[in-house]
Amino acid sequence: MSLGKVARRLVKPARGALRAPARRYSAVAEARALLRGELEAIRSAGTWKAERVITSKQGPRINVDGSRGGILNFCANNYLGLSSHPEVVQAGIDALKTHGAGLSSVRFICGTQDLHKDLEQKLAEFHEREDCILYASCFDANAGLFEVLLGPDDAVLSDELNHASIIDGIRLCRAKRLRYKHMDIGDLENKLKESQSSRMRLVVTDGVFSMDGDVAPLSEICDLAEQYGAMVFIDECHATGFLGPRGRGTDELLGVMGRVDIVNSTLGKALGGAAGGYTVGPKPLIDLLRQRSRPYLFSNSLPPPVVACATRAVELLLASNEISQSMVAKTMRFRSKMAQAGFTISGSAHPICPVMLGDARLASLMADDMLKLGVYVIGFSFPVVPKGKARIRVQISAAHTDEDIDHCVDAFIQTGRKHGVVP
Repeated sequence: MSLGKVARRLVKPARGALRAPARRYSAVAEARALLRGELEAIRSAGTWKAERVITSKQGPRINVDGSRGGILNFCANNYLGLSSHPEVVQAGIDALKTHGAGLSSVRFICGTQDLHKDLEQKLAEFHEREDCILYASCFDANAGLFEVLLGPDDAVLSDELNHASIIDGIRLCRAKRLRYKHMDIGDLENKLKESQSSRMRLVVTDGVFSMDGDVAPLSEICDLAEQYGAMVFIDECHATGFLGPRGRGTDELLGVMGRVDIVNSTLGKALGGAAGGYTVGPKPLIDLLRQRSRPYLFSNSLPPPVVACATRAVELLLASNEISQSMVAKTMRFRSKMAQAGFTISGSAHPICPVMLGDARLASLMADDMLKLGVYVIGFSFPVVPKGKARIRVQISAAHTDEDIDHCVDAFIQTGRKHGVVP
């Protein structure tokens, strides 16, 4: 065989090799077509979630999509107005200079700084618990807890409307899972009776449910837990910093601080608004989470500026309850004026004020019209809330003035009349 024939045989592709790229192209094209179909279905249902671009710092007034002069912001979790508080911002700047931008590591390798330990100590003090562990987010805190605490001989009893991060965290554990009807104490008791053979049982609930602003009946839950020998866990993301006489949260508001065993919460809302989450509770549990909690072990440490901002926010709240208490009157002002105008407002006296509309497209259209009137709000629809329960979720901040609230109500009335929601 000539050298040329040998060379040609060596470089000749195997049978079917030329068809492989074509098959791959076909698979990619099919996947893209499926994705486009899914996206179009979302648009057609009126549940498309567009992202508006903010060109200013977070606050009661923001610049949106290049606007100038400030749009009133009524849909941030900036409950206490601390996201742009001068002392909170300065603390972050100082930490950036002294401790750097980040640790480039997880906590147990070389990612723990004095800043982290100081914040954990202050959070434990704030919640009056034994110890605290920081996470990159409260989603991570919820993802990291249940798998470590509960095994196949245990049971977890969860409110049916708990936050998605709680649901996902529970899915990771091997405990028996029982879901009770939303805030239904009778159904919870039935589930506690059903799970009496379990080694350990944990009742799991949001302190405040983020879509409706309703507050869990913690006193009754704690009564049942003590009667049936269970522990109690609450997620306090929408309560920490401003509910209760000193802003400690739902458990303080309802007088059960010493009866709730484990609390998860966030640094990304009232406590500075940047990022991060945490668990506070018994020291043996926190120690075990440091050894086995996967989101803690395999995620980079919280950046020093973020930690310092949150620390200063907690220090402000430890020193005074003035900021947290300023929200009560403002929340009631909005709720009463909206009810008088004919709107249906869900929830209780919480600064989460859902304006119930039902139709997803209507919620989206009204939110767009509100922006034209200088008020930033967002329509919430499926899958964030159940089908048929679309709403615009308004959130009151301590940084809002009475004039801001009145402007928001007036914009709702004008838009509501346009769409036939109110007379």
